[in-house]
Amino acid sequence: MSDTLAPPVIDGVEWVRPRPGRRAFRNDLVLAAVLAVASAGSVVLYRIAGIGDDAPWWGSALWVLGMTAPLAVRRRWPEVVAIAASAAFIIGAMTETMELLFSNIALFIAIYSVGAWSRSRSRANIVRTVIVVGMFAWLFWGLITYSAMQDYLPDLGREGLLSPYVAYGLINVLTNLLYFGGAWYFGDSAYRSARARAELEQRTAELAAERERTRVQAVALERLRIARELHDVVAHHVSVIGVQAGAARRVLAKDPDAAAGALSSIESSARDAVDELHGLLGTLRGDQDTGEIDLVTGRAAGDGPATVSTSTRGLDRIEDLVAESAASGLPVTLAIIGEPRAVSAVVDLSAYRIAQEALTNVRKHAGSSATAEVRVRWDDDAVELEVTNTGTSTRSAAGSVSDGRPTASSSGGLGLLGMRERVGAAGGTLEVGPRARGGYLVRARFPLRREAVRS
Repeated sequence: MSDTLAPPVIDGVEWVRPRPGRRAFRNDLVLAAVLAVASAGSVVLYRIAGIGDDAPWWGSALWVLGMTAPLAVRRRWPEVVAIAASAAFIIGAMTETMELLFSNIALFIAIYSVGAWSRSRSRANIVRTVIVVGMFAWLFWGLITYSAMQDYLPDLGREGLLSPYVAYGLINVLTNLLYFGGAWYFGDSAYRSARARAELEQRTAELAAERERTRVQAVALERLRIARELHDVVAHHVSVIGVQAGAARRVLAKDPDAAAGALSSIESSARDAVDELHGLLGTLRGDQDTGEIDLVTGRAAGDGPATVSTSTRGLDRIEDLVAESAASGLPVTLAIIGEPRAVSAVVDLSAYRIAQEALTNVRKHAGSSATAEVRVRWDDDAVELEVTNTGTSTRSAAGSVSDGRPTASSSGGLGLLGMRERVGAAGGTLEVGPRARGGYLVRARFPLRREAVRS
């Protein structure tokens, strides 16, 4: 069970492992009960075998409780539990009321819990050191005392530097070294694992918070870029309206037909401007974001002033874009199907930007052997841009997709979310995904709009 309310991990500051939840305390209670029953059963077997049968039954019962009951709170007060278990172990051995199987398991768990759950590392080390030193002192005292008693283990001779009795003593020392060393080591390992897990959770939370800040910041940058493009669109239409209004004023009295044509152009430009304003402002007003965009989305931080924006690029420069991609080492072919038609500035720019982003991602993710094809299809009521590639990467044309959610392209461009926003602002549809025969497809379809008469 994972720890709750873990404190932050700070370099140079001792980390305190938090207390576990109620479920862990219930598990400790169950563990103590199981060991108590097992120890009681083992004591009965020992007494039947003639070991410790001289001790009173109530003494053995009290020893079983003293040895196992403290384990019910081993994670709450580990130091107290370890000291109590050690004292019970020694008393049981001296009064011959103990058994040696489950009592050793209980003592091991108690010492392990000090290393794993102590609130202070220095206190944990002191308590364990006192217990281990005390246990070894008791062991050496017994070995030295019984070495002079010939009736104790009489089959083990005492003569010689490495007598059978000395070998027996060394076996006991090595066994206890492994026993206490294992409890010490595994307790510290559990503490280190909990600390590493808390540090990982902390880093994950920090990365999630940073990613959220990045997402909000990147969306704001993308919308800033769209706002700059909005400036260019409005400036274009207003300029056309101004020129046509001046022309209509000059010829109104002399040539009413020419004036009517100019006023018709003004009406067309005004309607197109309103349509494009609705689309772009709808994008700018959106508060719900379903994905992430790279911080340098639209290269807003390095484009310079709005007056030098590249938003004037459109489908008429798609050949230059393909040529640039081919020059950079990506084999690209261009196919234009149908007769080019006049489109609005938003559609013109959005189609160009999506083609640019898709080709950039092909270069970065599809592999060195990939090829790409750009198709522009002109229909009676729509223009369709399609960019396909033969790469093997599933994100080679539109950025990555994580957990079913579109994310930003690692190329630093629009990303899938940026593409959708542009297509949505123009009233079109976007289709992206891997192709059945390999590679990736980006297909954007834009409805045609009446193009304002240019000055």
